[in-house]
Amino acid sequence: MARNGIEQRRSKDDRLRGFIESELEVPKHLARRVHDLYFEPQYEEFRPRTLWSLSNAFTSAFKELDPIPQFKATAKLGGFLEERLARKF
Repeated sequence: MARNGIEQRRSKDDRLRGFIESELEVPKHLARRVHDLYFEPQYEEFRPRTLWSLSNAFTSAFKELDPIPQFKATAKLGGFLEERLARKF
């Protein structure tokens, strides 16, 4: 139970850093959508609070962007998530 709380806290921190601290240069208006998709995912496979489900929340929200901004945001996401993963270890 404690581990799940820690993972949720880290995920929330990662989402906030991505948008508020501008560590991930993506449109700020997507922050709420990422939050919603992370906590109420469209697919059962993404219910567990994992890095994979966080990635899915971001990429699903990016689908609301026009093609070129979507491509740019998706390209930046990998490095952002990789950095988050490195901080955990």
